[in-house]
Amino acid sequence: MPAFRPRHLCSVAAALVLTLTAPATAATAATDAASLREVLFVGNNWDGTADVIKSSGDFAKVGRINVVPDKDARMAEINADPIKWIYFMAIRNSVGEGHDQFVDDMYSTPDGRSVVVSRPSFADVVSIDLATGKINWRFPVAGYRADHMAVSPDGTRVAVSASTANTVHVLDINTGKQLGSFATGDKPHENIFTKDGKYIWNISIGDVNTALDDPAWDWTKGDRHITVVDATTYKQVKVIDMRDRLDAFGLKNFSDAVRPAVFSPDESKLYFQVSFFNGFLEYDVATDKITRMKTLPKNPATSEDRTTWVNDSRHHGISMNPAGTKLCVAGTMDDYATVVDRATLQEGPLVTTSKPYWATVSGDGKDCIVSESGADQVTAIDFATGQKVTSVAVGDHPQRVRLGHVQSDWTGPSSS
Repeated sequence: MPAFRPRHLCSVAAALVLTLTAPATAATAATDAASLREVLFVGNNWDGTADVIKSSGDFAKVGRINVVPDKDARMAEINADPIKWIYFMAIRNSVGEGHDQFVDDMYSTPDGRSVVVSRPSFADVVSIDLATGKINWRFPVAGYRADHMAVSPDGTRVAVSASTANTVHVLDINTGKQLGSFATGDKPHENIFTKDGKYIWNISIGDVNTALDDPAWDWTKGDRHITVVDATTYKQVKVIDMRDRLDAFGLKNFSDAVRPAVFSPDESKLYFQVSFFNGFLEYDVATDKITRMKTLPKNPATSEDRTTWVNDSRHHGISMNPAGTKLCVAGTMDDYATVVDRATLQEGPLVTTSKPYWATVSGDGKDCIVSESGADQVTAIDFATGQKVTSVAVGDHPQRVRLGHVQSDWTGPSSS
């Protein structure tokens, strides 16, 4: 808004109008906020559902959404197209571990009336009306598989990885219209908006489905790097190849496939996992260097045969408490989750979990929430003590967990 200048009559008039309308605007905003309820959306990938649970406290179930209400129509399309059918079956028999992947990621709209879902097996993004369970809009992604998403800080845009097309689409969250797109490395995966909304960081992981898992064959996994783009123009700003940074840190045998990652609150540090590693690394954004590494315990019961690890994961899932003092790590193939002190990198108790696949933060910031894909439940771990708080049953193979909002009286779609 332009600065107030008394000599301009129009500015005086504008200021008077703003003064008179401000209370009403504030009241409207307060009313809108009061009509919303913060929740956690849990995507049950193999189920084709998303459970909605309380965002803190006892994490009790609020409702459930069918994220594939158009399943028959989509399957008819796939069965009518030999190429689509081949990719559909390839997803089922590789990354899907014999199952279809119906929900990878999801975010609610700011008004809490819809949820936007990326569906890997259907290669699309859909918006689902939370009141009716019906689809508002559908966006088919380039290629044959949709993956991780990110929502802009203002909640108006959603970025989705089209993993077989090496492309990220940025969509209007309310209409599904593409606002822009950009090229990435091989198999784009994680997307992160910076908190000021100015940049998008995309992380490509390459091919995680081959059996060429020995470090000597790492070069066969593809071109993997972080692509940083301007979130307005979608033009490339920077490319970060972790291969060079890992080598400089003395980790020449480490994979450079960056998996889940999280920024510190001031975004000066990035903490990230890589394929095959039981731990995480710290990257200093300003100096463009890896500065610390944390190796976490191995589970003696976990096979050392890398080809048995799901999609080249060893640990997959990392989050940080709002204060930036604790990290929470999902030790996927080692069947535990743990809270790590950020200053000392000392881990807390190893909380037994079954193939935990994601880690996020509760609405009140007190707990880490991990999805136990092997036990069909989500588990809350206290950031302060590192101890388990509770577990809540959800659907088949929960993966991504995201904070969002629904209308305050919502208990599920009317059509479900």
